[in-house]
Amino acid sequence: MDISKGLPAIQGHRDLHIWITEDQKMVPVPEGAYGNFFEEHCYVVLHVPQSPKATPGASSDLHYWVGKEAGAEAQGAAATFVQRLQEERGALTVLHREAQAHESDCFRSYFRPGIIYRKGGLPSDLKHVETNMFNIQRLLHIKGRKHVSATEVELSWNSFNKGDIFLLDLGKMMIQWNGPKTSISEKARGLALTYSLRDRERGGRAQIGVVDDEVKAPDLMQIMESVLGRRVGSLRAAMPNKDINQLQKANIRLYHVYEKGKDLVVLELATPPLTQDLLQEEDFYILDQGGFKIYVWQGRMSSLQERKAAFSRAAGFIQAKGYPTYTNVEVVNDGAESAAFKQLFRIWSEKRSRNRSRNRQLGRIDKLTHVKLDVGKLHSQPELAAQLRMVDDGSGKVEVWCMQDLRRQPVDPKHHGQLCAGNCYLVLYTYQRLGRVQYILYLWQGHQATADEIEALNSNAEELDAMYRGALVQEHVTMGSEPPHFLAIFQGQLVVFQETAGHHGRGQSAPTTRLFHVQGADSYSTRTVEVPARAASLNSNDVFLLVIAGVCYLWFGKGCNGDQREMARVAVTVISKKNEETVLEGQEPPHFWEALGGRAPYPSNKRLPEEVPSIQPRLFECSSQMGCLVLAEVVFFSQEDLGQYDVMLLDTWQEIFLWLGGAAGAWKEAVAWGQEYLKAHPAGRSLATPIVLVKQGHEPPTFTGWFFTWDPYKWTPDPSHKEVLEGSPGTASPISEITAEVNSFRLSRWPGDGRAGAMALQALKGSQDSSRNELMRGPKLGGVSTSVSSTRASINGALPREQLMHQAAEDLPEGVDPARREFYLSDSDFQDIFGKSKEEFYSMATWRQRQEKKQLGFF
Repeated sequence: MDISKGLPAIQGHRDLHIWITEDQKMVPVPEGAYGNFFEEHCYVVLHVPQSPKATPGASSDLHYWVGKEAGAEAQGAAATFVQRLQEERGALTVLHREAQAHESDCFRSYFRPGIIYRKGGLPSDLKHVETNMFNIQRLLHIKGRKHVSATEVELSWNSFNKGDIFLLDLGKMMIQWNGPKTSISEKARGLALTYSLRDRERGGRAQIGVVDDEVKAPDLMQIMESVLGRRVGSLRAAMPNKDINQLQKANIRLYHVYEKGKDLVVLELATPPLTQDLLQEEDFYILDQGGFKIYVWQGRMSSLQERKAAFSRAAGFIQAKGYPTYTNVEVVNDGAESAAFKQLFRIWSEKRSRNRSRNRQLGRIDKLTHVKLDVGKLHSQPELAAQLRMVDDGSGKVEVWCMQDLRRQPVDPKHHGQLCAGNCYLVLYTYQRLGRVQYILYLWQGHQATADEIEALNSNAEELDAMYRGALVQEHVTMGSEPPHFLAIFQGQLVVFQETAGHHGRGQSAPTTRLFHVQGADSYSTRTVEVPARAASLNSNDVFLLVIAGVCYLWFGKGCNGDQREMARVAVTVISKKNEETVLEGQEPPHFWEALGGRAPYPSNKRLPEEVPSIQPRLFECSSQMGCLVLAEVVFFSQEDLGQYDVMLLDTWQEIFLWLGGAAGAWKEAVAWGQEYLKAHPAGRSLATPIVLVKQGHEPPTFTGWFFTWDPYKWTPDPSHKEVLEGSPGTASPISEITAEVNSFRLSRWPGDGRAGAMALQALKGSQDSSRNELMRGPKLGGVSTSVSSTRASINGALPREQLMHQAAEDLPEGVDPARREFYLSDSDFQDIFGKSKEEFYSMATWRQRQEKKQLGFF
């Protein structure tokens, strides 16, 4: 469209919209070409949340992408279009400036399984992607962990290195070469991108071969050498990874930007921990995240001139700081801040924000006490379980072990819930959900526990997990920060003693005077902790139990309520069998103060309600670089983003989940990564935040409830839920065994001087575009789809739907591949039955394709 004319209508049913610059015009990119970016162009990408649980009016993201070869005219046209589009969309839009190969995690999250950088510019006929184009030769350099990208490079061995993946695309043949230093997860993600290219650009009709060990793949290497020439010398070493670690990202500074006369002043305002009240609605600020990313915050009362100058001011700041020109920039408006921006502050309140709904997509419930706990609802509504942090009401089976002499010793059920601040405990909770037995193992750590006891706690937890074949969800809990479900297990009778005597009947004798602080108003929030027996420990908002010779005083502060008093009467049965005597604040007998060593000042102001942070969950992939934690965020995440080789961190603010894929090799480091994440967090997070270890296939509802949808059978042996894109053809075959059938290539007839001769090229090209409707795809061999010549008659043209739907394999027309019968439909029939084009269908994950084909009678 001409940028001087009206803006395009945004189709409500799509979440992603992309435009490309062409002759100073913005041209919409067809959906089938999403993820392909030409280096000589600029693109504008608009993401509008369309999730069924998204709140109406939620913020959208508008990205301005610049190719590394884009000219000034293209950049100017895109910038003008972005400005007009933002004015049309209003203040609820987050602006991003993206540079090729340095895009934000938010931008990369849109394009799964990866981004393709294409050389040059868009052809004059505006064909973004040629489907069924087989006369092609190109080399793609594939790199990245969770966010994969592929860049067209020179068709030469000089482009290769030992640490990355390279895809030699020859039209009918696609060979993925894995560098010897690449990890299994990188290989799997590279193969996912290869499959996607094959399905989207070749209609599934191409052979795929994988070179994981050159010695074991001589045929594929001969094909590569016939195109690239014989390799001379050794490969280049792996390129050093330049990912930014968490410590670097934690180095943030806030600047106030304002005009003073004709001068622009940039004044450093604060360093971590940042507080929200530093941002004033009439002002303009820059937040520098260690040179890795620049945020521009615009107050709702800032001037229109300041808003229009946001990108230029950020560019000036980047230049003044000497940062790279590709540094990512994000512009946020007051009331429409991104989750990443909010989490840079110690606490973020929506009370100051005009838009209070952005991060309430899951209908957050602020207080557990306001909800009547219904176990059935917790089981059927995992989002409720996640918000309440409760898998059930705590009525399941409970086993407790105490660490003694570095070994676990069972605790008598009579003493369950009586813990000591100097010890560590294992609490195994067993419950049933949807007919399946599930487990949670709590690792409780007292404040006075030694390093040896903590190490013994972890090693004993590993032993228990091995006994249960890895089925235990392990939650690391620190004294004083117990989650609601842990408290619910003990039904208000959790008491933490400072000394061992009094709850295990061992150790030194208990002091004659003891003071206990009762916190909580119901069985899901109540804990009782022994505190120093002096008046300064009291608090007018709570209940305290003072145990002295012959009597136990229940001291009720003026600010406590009836529920707190009831829970104190439950706790006193655990602590003392002595006579109970109720004492109201201000009416204490002299003996009460004498036991506490005399009167002393203590907190008496009314306690303000604890504010629940308005934070939405964030998902990251974890890896380590030079011993430091490196995270890649997956924005707008789903279950599809959890891969079998992954270690993923889900931050819900109140808890940190570490999800371990079934084939992940770094599970022992996972808890340490969670602790490092908390330590390096710029918001100054509590190191006592519970860390939960979750294994693939054993996810509790408190984890799955943070996902918009969750398929509990996705990782079962049912073949309809196997993901071919995970990089392995099956559980028994490693990726190194995947090879394509290459018998159709007559290698012996090819020249041996390293140059691709006429016979080689003819064999590689196969049938040309004139045979687009011919399906040459054969059976799967070793898990890899191959293209072989069929001895049966080829199918030319489309077949009636009646001959393909709900038909047994033996009843299909001759020449039809039963596994791909839907491909033989005409384009109109395909659209009518599947509700999408063939290109859209084949760009989906393989397991989802199978699921739809089963439902519609094509499986």
